[in-house]
Amino acid sequence: MNESFRNRRNGFETVGANGKPVNNPAWGKIAGVIAGIVVVLILVFNSTYQIGEQEQAVLITFGQATAVTEPGLHFKIPFIQQVKKVNTTIQGFSIGYDQATGAPNENESLMITSDYNFVNVDFFVEYRFSDPVKAVFASSEPVEILKNISMSCIRTVVGSYPVDDVLTTGKNEIQAAIKEMIIVRLDEQDLGIQLVNITIQDSEPPTVEVMEAFKAVETAKQGKETALNNANKYRNEQIPSAEAQADAIIQAAEAEKTARINEATAQVARFNAMYEEYIKNPEVTRQRMFFEAMEEILPDLKVIIESPDGDVQTFYPIESFADINVDGTSTGSTTE
Repeated sequence: MNESFRNRRNGFETVGANGKPVNNPAWGKIAGVIAGIVVVLILVFNSTYQIGEQEQAVLITFGQATAVTEPGLHFKIPFIQQVKKVNTTIQGFSIGYDQATGAPNENESLMITSDYNFVNVDFFVEYRFSDPVKAVFASSEPVEILKNISMSCIRTVVGSYPVDDVLTTGKNEIQAAIKEMIIVRLDEQDLGIQLVNITIQDSEPPTVEVMEAFKAVETAKQGKETALNNANKYRNEQIPSAEAQADAIIQAAEAEKTARINEATAQVARFNAMYEEYIKNPEVTRQRMFFEAMEEILPDLKVIIESPDGDVQTFYPIESFADINVDGTSTGSTTE
């Protein structure tokens, strides 16, 4: 047995006796092991997928789609199941200008109003994918469809307002009308995409001269609003004071009314009591009432009585007639 044959039997020969290379069984085993490892790695890495916090996935099995919404590591059947991820964060795009450079795009921004004026209006649209399955299968370009719907609704709504409203005070109302119209049309399309918000970024006339004129109009309207606000502020300050004064007058009148009623009631009671006494003895009661009335009416009256012989007696002031002495003098009188 020659050397080449022994080496061949031991599996280490790479060149035959005729000088030609022959297969080495050891190298074949190594290649098989490497191939197996590669297959296992492919199967392992192709059987898992990761979903981020701001993502959802669509797992496709023989054309059947299933939404996967839980973030983290998930498993799938290699080569049978496919995964398509959907970004669920709020995203946006511009209409009327380039979002990256800010350059205007008049093909999108130039519009006509209800009073046949031209105006440039820029918008920014915010959206998010609400249904990952519909976002993947309902349309190949859901964002482009949303942009076309938005531009159609924008032109429809802006075309129903006069230019003054578009440029000045009607922006909020226009935004709300556009948003409502877009939401209705998206519901009809059922694309799995949801409108979050749409805002007017800028609105201006297409020429400099017209722009200056509208700025002057806007300044005048702001002055008007300021004057109205000041007037309302003054009114709000004065109304509480006037109401307080009115309440004070009403309360004083009520108090006076109550006092008058009480006084009248007391006088009626007093009159009734006096009338009862008068019925018992009319003459005495009449004389007493006369004396009391005179005391009340003439408390400071100075009376001079002159006698026929020229003597003068002065009573000052008049006391009760019951205090007059027999000789005609009063206990509180002085003689002049």
